[in-house]
Amino acid sequence: MHIVERPYSDEHRQILISEGVHPVLARIYAARRIRSALELQYDASSLIAPKFLKSIGDAAVLLADAIQADKRMLIVADYDADGATACAVGLRALRMFGARVDYLVPDRFKLGYGLSPELVELAAQRSPELLITVDNGIASVEGVARAKRLGIATLITDHHLPGAELPAAACIVNPNQPGCEFPSKALAGVGVMFYVMLALRAELRERGAFKDKEPNLGALTDLVALGTIADVVPLDANNRNLVSQGLKRLRAGRGQTGVMALLRAAGRQVAQASSFDLGFVAGPRLNAAGRLADMSVGIECLIADDEARAANLAQQLDRLNSERRGIEAAMLERALKIVAALEPASGSVFFDGGWHQGVVGILASRLKDRMHRPVICFARGEEASRPVLRGSGRSIPGLHLRDCLDLVAKRSPGLIARFGGHAMAAGLTIAETDLQRFGEAFESAVDELLPAEARLRTIETDGALEHAQCTLDVARMLEGEIWGQGFPQPLFCDTFAVESQRVVGERHLKLRLVKDGRRYEAMRFGALEPLPQRVRAAYRLAVNEFNGLGNVQLNVEHFE
Repeated sequence: MHIVERPYSDEHRQILISEGVHPVLARIYAARRIRSALELQYDASSLIAPKFLKSIGDAAVLLADAIQADKRMLIVADYDADGATACAVGLRALRMFGARVDYLVPDRFKLGYGLSPELVELAAQRSPELLITVDNGIASVEGVARAKRLGIATLITDHHLPGAELPAAACIVNPNQPGCEFPSKALAGVGVMFYVMLALRAELRERGAFKDKEPNLGALTDLVALGTIADVVPLDANNRNLVSQGLKRLRAGRGQTGVMALLRAAGRQVAQASSFDLGFVAGPRLNAAGRLADMSVGIECLIADDEARAANLAQQLDRLNSERRGIEAAMLERALKIVAALEPASGSVFFDGGWHQGVVGILASRLKDRMHRPVICFARGEEASRPVLRGSGRSIPGLHLRDCLDLVAKRSPGLIARFGGHAMAAGLTIAETDLQRFGEAFESAVDELLPAEARLRTIETDGALEHAQCTLDVARMLEGEIWGQGFPQPLFCDTFAVESQRVVGERHLKLRLVKDGRRYEAMRFGALEPLPQRVRAAYRLAVNEFNGLGNVQLNVEHFE
């Protein structure tokens, strides 16, 4: 591991300071290629216009016609936080517009991901006239074809990368489909659905559908923010703007009842909601439903208006998340034993017959972080009553995971039953008998595609903090900004003497660090490896809340 400082333009730093940006933030933002404070003025009016999304006008007409004809619509959701929030945005907005709409989430343990023919058969039992996919569908060629044969139209809203063949849907809205000129290719599934609802409102407005007050779609932006952060899509300027709108609503106490209930169930202050709270508090609790049980629990929480019902559902999700953590810990312990038996720098594909298929994605993420290699973890599953292995993968910068799987699929036709995903995360299905062959093919593709410079683990930081900058005000200021994938939360580095260290809570180290004669309280979470007497540490400036009082704390994440 090598700790380095991010380069930044001092000219841009000086410009930001002259425009009123705090000196600490100015350096951080300059290192993230922000050149002016104008780029940090998030406003709904500066969002990219919906018209740039290919076929969004057609989607608006399709939905407006369906509403006016009182057609039955069914949203087909995905079972992660992005899919759940996208479903909730669709349900809430369409019902505001007077639509007859319900939702369906596939059972991940039986039907797998996306609009499969089997899921269409299940959906058909509800007699829908229009299926609307959210956060899935771009690869559902067979499912859309089956719906068509049953006389059911399909509107696909998705953000995943398309394959060689697009489904023959009535309409597709996806910024990553061929020919789409939408400048931001990083929209999450919930962002795509939000844009479709904006276009639909404009279409209904033109038709004179709003006699009195026009529905306020801004009320849904906390759902958009939650799904965007939780899905770990890159936070480009447009996504940061969407997240900003949602956080403003939450902090003002005007968020969705279910989102606020999720935060309260975790003991977080809604008035101080941050991107961290969305990504590491609300998101995992929502995802726990899809991983262990039924994402309908999560969706019902997000669409609940009654505070007592929302609080009850949020508590259920909190309990599921605790159960998920226990399962994850046991799986990680087993996985680390497998890794310990391997030769150094070998092995990217892992399987154990006892692993839970809803948690293998988190396991892959944990192993990826420890090994600094792309990792795929498999668990046993079932599709169309046939046993299969379901895999979930996570990658490191330098290797596009979906493209890597595409290369494996082209070189070994039939080896992968289905796959999909992004640069950093992907899912797939294979036969258990093909596990060894897949492992060899995947390892070969990784060795070919992963550049040598990407194999060295480099931790990028924002340099040192002066003692005068290690204050509660600075820590709270940093927490209040918008951070996420591609726009990382500040990480600082400095050299310290380690005065004391002790284990707390069985899994963490409480530290006292010293620099230039000044002492700093610090924590190293989830790690028991003792630090040397002198250490170069990469740390976050955090607020430690205890008995209603806040104190500054350094959270050490890496060290040399």
